[in-house]
This record gives sequence, C-alpha cells and structure tokens, in this order.
Amino acid sequence: MNERKSGETAEYSGHLNIGDDIDIPCGVMGDGTRLLSERAVTRALGGKRGGSHWLRQKEGNRMPVYASAGNLQPFIHGGLAYKLVNHRLWRAKGQGGFGAYGIEAEALPEICEVYMRARHAGVLLPSQEHIAEQADILMAALAKVGIVALVDEATGYQSVRQRDELQKLLSKYIAEELQPWAKRFPDEFYTQLFRLRGWDYQTLGAGGKKPRLVGKLTNDIIYERMPRGVLDELKRKNPPDDSGRRRYKHHQFLTEDIGDDHLALQISNSIALMKASRSWGEFNRLLDRVYPKYGSQQGELDLED
Repeated sequence: MNERKSGETAEYSGHLNIGDDIDIPCGVMGDGTRLLSERAVTRALGGKRGGSHWLRQKEGNRMPVYASAGNLQPFIHGGLAYKLVNHRLWRAKGQGGFGAYGIEAEALPEICEVYMRARHAGVLLPSQEHIAEQADILMAALAKVGIVALVDEATGYQSVRQRDELQKLLSKYIAEELQPWAKRFPDEFYTQLFRLRGWDYQTLGAGGKKPRLVGKLTNDIIYERMPRGVLDELKRKNPPDDSGRRRYKHHQFLTEDIGDDHLALQISNSIALMKASRSWGEFNRLLDRVYPKYGSQQGELDLED
C-alpha cells in the first residue's frame, strides 16, 4: 500500500473530546502540523454525509460541506479557504487502512467564526441554524484552551513539544564550545551587593576571594532569573569538582550573542535596582517583581570574577 493511497502516519495521535458527545480524532504529523479528522469535524458541526460524499472529496480539492454554501463564502477569508480545500490524507499511529482526510486544527475555530459572522449579518439559512449552535458550543470550549494545546494534550505531544522548545531555547543561550574567560561582573555589582548586606567590601570583597555566600547570592540574583532550564544546563556542563568548586565560570558557557547579551542586561539592571534600594529586603522585592525566578532552586555557584 503506497503513501499516496494510505496517507501519512501521524507521529502522535489521539482523540479530542469536547463536551459529552463530541469526539474528534486528531494527530500531530512529522512536520508538526496538527490535523483533525474532517469527517469528525463535520459531525461535530451537526452535518451528516455518507460514504459517497467522502469519495467525491478524494477526486479533487473541494470545500467541505459545512463551508460550501454560497451565503457563507463572503465570510471565508483566503487563508481559511486554502486550509479547507487542501485536504491531507493521514492515519492514526498504529492503524492501517486507507487513512482519512484531515484539516489543520487551527481551521476549526475559524470555521466557527464564519457561522457567527454570518448569523450576525443576518444571512444564515434556517437549515444552518443548528450548525451555528454547534459552532457556539465548540467556540465556548476552545475559548478556554487553544485548539493547538488541546490537540497536543490529546495526542501526548505536549511533553515532546515542551522538550523541543526547551532544546531550542538552550541552543540560543548555551554555547557548544567553552568561551575564553572575560570579566563579566563589574566591581559595582559587588560594591552594591555588599552595601545592602551590610558588609565591608574593602575588607571582604576587593582584590581577592569573596565569601562563598556571595556566589550563592550571585546565583540567586542573576542565573536563576534567566529563562527556565538555562541554569540547570550550565550546571550540567560545568559540574563542581571534588572540592565543590567549578573549574570554569558559568558565563563561559553562554553564547556570545544572546546568552552574553542577556547576562549583561541582567547585571546592569540588577545594579540599578540595588542602587535604588535602601535595604536587602527592598532590593529582593524589587528584583522579584522585575525578574521573577524561572530557573532551578538556589544552589552552589562558584564565585564570579
């Protein structure tokens, strides 16, 4: 059985359940496109068509029955029309047979909007009223959660998507190769930090190793407030040695463009917040408001610069 007759097999598949009686088979294809069974969408909108209708659909690019009426055409924009006539033959993972036609999931709320606009314009036919009512039900459900998120949850693709998105983000922030050391944290950062903590910078911080707590505070102020997952990946690439120290500075693993630029902005803005604060507590409240934590929990970090 060739691909043309059987359709593509979804990488992830499941059933989209809306309310008590709406069940729409759905899938996520290899290119990331989310598809809904076109026949099930027709049923969900209150339409009924026999096998002969679907055989005719296979003969060429035709508008689905729920969108083919002439009075609806002024409300169907070009982008939606393209989605509706470009049927895609697919089948659920693990299933054989000839497959079924699907439409892009994003088209479903747009179809519902067509009926709402037509009703508002007063051009709906009596025979279309029940479809408009079903469109209301579908839109009420889709308003709570986006259609893409619903399909991803139904097919189990949600966790995979999150992993993929994390990897894409980390590739922007984490460099493949170690960067040469360069001074990233200006003295002003630690001068202000020591002031707010009530410590003597000249005695404890200038020109030598700083108290180990300073590393943890630097971690809290800067790295834990970078996008989720960045600090965890830095720790993975730069683990501590037997003495508990890290061989490199975390910032040596950041990309030169996005990672370094984010770090520099975070440092400069943190200095500004420290200067505007009269106490450590006030600074933390400002910091939490401007840069809520997205990373992992506070942990050990080698002293910076």
